[in-house]
Amino acid sequence: MLNETLNGITSGAIYASIALALVLIWRGTRIVNFAAGGMAMVSAFIALSVIDAGASYWVAFVAALGFGLVAGAVIERVLIRPVESKPPLTAVILTFGLLILIESIAGMIWGGGSPRTLPTATFSIKGLNIGGQTVALSPFDLFVIGAVLLTMVLLIVLFRATNVGLRMRAAAFEPETARLLGVRVGRMLSLGWALASLVGALAGVLVAPKLFLSPNFMDAPLVYGFAAAVIGGLDSPVGAVAGGLALGLVTSYVGGWQALGPSLEVMGVLVLLIVVLMVRPEGLFSGIKPRRV
Repeated sequence: MLNETLNGITSGAIYASIALALVLIWRGTRIVNFAAGGMAMVSAFIALSVIDAGASYWVAFVAALGFGLVAGAVIERVLIRPVESKPPLTAVILTFGLLILIESIAGMIWGGGSPRTLPTATFSIKGLNIGGQTVALSPFDLFVIGAVLLTMVLLIVLFRATNVGLRMRAAAFEPETARLLGVRVGRMLSLGWALASLVGALAGVLVAPKLFLSPNFMDAPLVYGFAAAVIGGLDSPVGAVAGGLALGLVTSYVGGWQALGPSLEVMGVLVLLIVVLMVRPEGLFSGIKPRRV
């Protein structure tokens, strides 16, 4: 039971990192960015390429985050801004198409060859030895959990305690009113995409050491991350982390239960998602209040 719990927490931290990227883009632009998985995948490949060039893990880490920051701003300016005045579903469909395009290009650049993972020379991925017993918690897992919690705190501070966060929310919810109040809406939307892409790049770098890198290796984590964001509430960083941990624990317990097995992990996630949506459709930690009509 202990190892299943620790596995669930570490897996949940990965899902939470992706959910945080989706929450940030939603709060900053009111768009669900399904291309986040593809952008995170490219960031992981860039980190691997930097390491292959002889740089350290931390140089590769910073390079991946820097790419995410710039790529997010460019995508918003070039692809998203022209459809801002269109129905919201237009941008969502555009992100789906962008995901397919990114994965295709990545396949042409990095596809083929033997499967590889992103090395973590700084942190060991071997389980810690506690009381003479090896547990399913490694130094790298602790780094992942710490990075996710720090990201959650920074997002809370951004949206609740800074003028930039307030302007981002105003630009997303009431762009016309925000313009009248002097907010540069376009700049705020670009910043929202840039920061969300940076968090997505962080998720890609955190996931990569545990999976074989391929153009679509982020597809499954993206689905779980989206489910975590919906369960916790798309406007809540705390909800993203809580939803990710809940999904991680569910998949770990279901997969570790011999009577069920790993084949029913997705079913466990679906059941949890349905139950939460039936009880609280806006998400467990959402600050949105339902209207009575």
